[in-house]
Amino acid sequence: MSTLIELNNICKHFVTEEIETRAVHNINLTIQKGEYVSLSGPSGCGKSTLLSLLGLLDSATEGTYILDGHDVSSLNRNERARIRNNQVGFVFQSFNLISDLTVSENVMLPLTYQKGLTKDTIIEKTNQVLEKVEMIHRKNHYPSQLSGGQQQRVAVARALINEPAFILADEPTGNLDSKNAQAVLNLLSQLHSAGSTICMVTHDPRSAELASRQVEMFDGQIISDSMLVNPVKGKQQNTKNNRETALV
Repeated sequence: MSTLIELNNICKHFVTEEIETRAVHNINLTIQKGEYVSLSGPSGCGKSTLLSLLGLLDSATEGTYILDGHDVSSLNRNERARIRNNQVGFVFQSFNLISDLTVSENVMLPLTYQKGLTKDTIIEKTNQVLEKVEMIHRKNHYPSQLSGGQQQRVAVARALINEPAFILADEPTGNLDSKNAQAVLNLLSQLHSAGSTICMVTHDPRSAELASRQVEMFDGQIISDSMLVNPVKGKQQNTKNNRETALV
């Protein structure tokens, strides 16, 4: 595998009313193409902030971010938006579907920002990803006509439409019952098996065990990074990236 993401001494500090908050501090993380990584830890530990930095929704206060061999640390807002649209697929806890658009229209929305695509090409790509998530039969329905699990499948399809370099999932099962949550997790595992690179934020240890690699955070820092031999059964092995840091 080749390196897709490399974070070097990444920090994100917020200043409000002269008080500085260190959301993430001195993060060093490398993700290879094809990995399925879970980010876990208690609320407020910085995992969602880190996901925002990985997805170029925000920029770091300090440090360097190398994405697929390119330094993206100092890009402006428009440059970050261009890379997000072309290389990153997002799956959010709240689905973020547009209520007055059909399933197909929601999924094809990212393609409307790309130049040179014909209407037939957009429709073909949309149908392909809807088939992949088994939602093609609902393509003319509206989000309000779908269950929570179905809406999240549509959100996954939208994340896949641009054939992104990697998928970022922020608590993708947080609003789902156990049955639908398991269905979405199974879908992510299938995408990983097909070669997708996935980074998922989760507070649920059972969800984290489905990933091939577990990264744990505490107080804005990575305290553990370990691989899994068998993600389904959760058996661990030692790796060169295995790090354990005592809590202070």
